[in-house]
Order: sequence, then C-alpha cells, then structure tokens
Amino acid sequence: IFTSTQMYNLVWGWGGPHGQDHWPASYPECGSNAQSPIDIQTDSVTFDPELPALQPHGYDQPGTEPLDLHNNGHTVQLSLPSTLYLGGLPRKYVAAQLHLHWGQKGSPGGSEHQINSEATAAELHIVHYDSDSYDSLSEAAQRPQGLAVLGILIEVGETKNIAYEHILSHLHEIRHKDQKTSVPPFNVRELLPTELGQFFRYNGSLTTPPCYQSVLWTVFSRRAQISMGQLEKLQETLFSTEEPSKLLVQNYRAPQPLNQRTVFASFIQVGSLYTTGEMLSLGVGILVGCLCLLLAAYFIARKIRKKRLENRKSVVFTSAQATTEA
Repeated sequence: IFTSTQMYNLVWGWGGPHGQDHWPASYPECGSNAQSPIDIQTDSVTFDPELPALQPHGYDQPGTEPLDLHNNGHTVQLSLPSTLYLGGLPRKYVAAQLHLHWGQKGSPGGSEHQINSEATAAELHIVHYDSDSYDSLSEAAQRPQGLAVLGILIEVGETKNIAYEHILSHLHEIRHKDQKTSVPPFNVRELLPTELGQFFRYNGSLTTPPCYQSVLWTVFSRRAQISMGQLEKLQETLFSTEEPSKLLVQNYRAPQPLNQRTVFASFIQVGSLYTTGEMLSLGVGILVGCLCLLLAAYFIARKIRKKRLENRKSVVFTSAQATTEA
C-alpha cells in the first residue's frame, strides 16, 4: 500500500542496500509484529458468520471528472473520488486511490498476499480511509483501523480484461517517475472479482514504508484475471526511482509473520483451497471412482439377470416333466 505519508527524503526499494530487509532501520514500524502482507493458511482461519457482506458504493458510477494516473517511482497509482465508499465495515471508509504490485517477466509471483503459500501474478490494492473519524488519508494512515484496503489477487487468463485496460492502456504516458496523465472515468467495480462474498479479514499494515499498522485488510478469495499481454505491459513499461532508471518490477513485499493475529473468513472452508494440480487429481479420482461404481453395478445386474434366467429354465423344465408324468 502506498499513501501520501510516504513523501520522505529517505530512499527505499525492494532489493539491494535500501531493500525491504533494511526498512526497519529507517522506518522502525516496518519491524513491528502486525505487518502486511501475510500468507493466509486456509486451514488456520476462523469462520465468522457475523462478518457483514462488503458493499462497494459508487464504484460503478465514478462521475464525469478525469482520474489522475501517476507513476510515483514505486507503482502506478490511480486517484479515486470520495463518492466511492465501502459499506459493511465498522465505519464509513471513502476511497482515495488504487495501485498495483507485480513481479518480473519470466519469474513466478508478483502478488503481496499469498493463499496457502501460493502467490499470483499481481495484486490490486484499493485504499480507503475512515472519513467518520479523520479528515484526510495521511491522518488516518497513522491511526488504528484508520485505513481499509481491498486486496484483489490477479492471475493470468485467456482473454483481455477490459476494465484493467482503462489503466494499462495509459502506462506508456507515464513511463518515468513523477509523470502523470488523465484517465476517463470508468466502472471501478469491474476491477474486482464478480463474487465478493468470500473474503479474509485481518488487522495489518501498509506494505511499504513507513509500514503504519493502521489497515483493516479485506483479501478476496476469488481472483481477477488479465491476459498475458496485459501482464507483460505492466512488467515492461514503467521505470522506477533508481538511478540510473531501471524497469519498475518486483515491487512486492514478502509475507510477514502472522504472530498472534487472527485471520477471519466470511465463508466456511471446505478443506484447503486446492491448487490446479490438486483439483485435476481430485477430478481424475472422482471420475475413476464413478467408472468403478458403474462397472460394479453392471456386473451385479448381469449376475442377477443370469440367475433369473436359470431359475426360469428350471421352472419350465419342472413343469414339462410334471405334464409327461400325468
């Protein structure tokens, strides 16, 4: 997560001498015990039947004003109007901005959160702040549960995602740090998964310096999809703050210790969330089991039919013998 509170002279990045392993030296809270992202282990989450459904209001009606798209040297960030807000949370959280995290071409991973130790190609964060209690994002970012962030895991699919193209098609206009452009308003709801009912909830932090532990996280179980071409556009277009400028890639933080925190789930886990290989194996196993049952039923029916025929022949033979004797 990025916020306006990060306008410091200190240099930071994800690797090298200013990388994430060194953040706590300059930003002490980055070494605290409630950091984000995390690796969500589905067999350890707590089902909470009282978690209300998340309700994104105004997401499908972003107004008529253009939206600012900005390369801040660490990510691509899109400003959002305060007419977008979340229902289903303890207070009213209004939208401020969204941004993306991604990996590098040819390398696995890219998302910040993981589910059962499985990362995806990228992750979208939509940042909101508690407008009932605070006047600005920067003020709320320093207070417990001052922020509410939606985390959407993104995987590669077969087709181009039109909603994400509203952002990705403008990346060439902001290739270098501090470049900005304007994007026509679009339906932000379409950036989210179709199904919003299944999600995980926990208390965590900003995933970048200064790492304030002020975030009420909602990470969706269902994923969004973009095409391989769209992912490569994200991985190959922008340049970072480093001198000399380098491609802006692998801008994600490694999972942090959960420590004593509880991760809540809005839905009941049926075992773990299976990987593609596990699902394939499960499907093959079910298919083989069904075939075995059909074969068993066939042979049983055949045996019963054979026995009936034998009984019928025996009855006919006995009847004929009785007639002859008479």
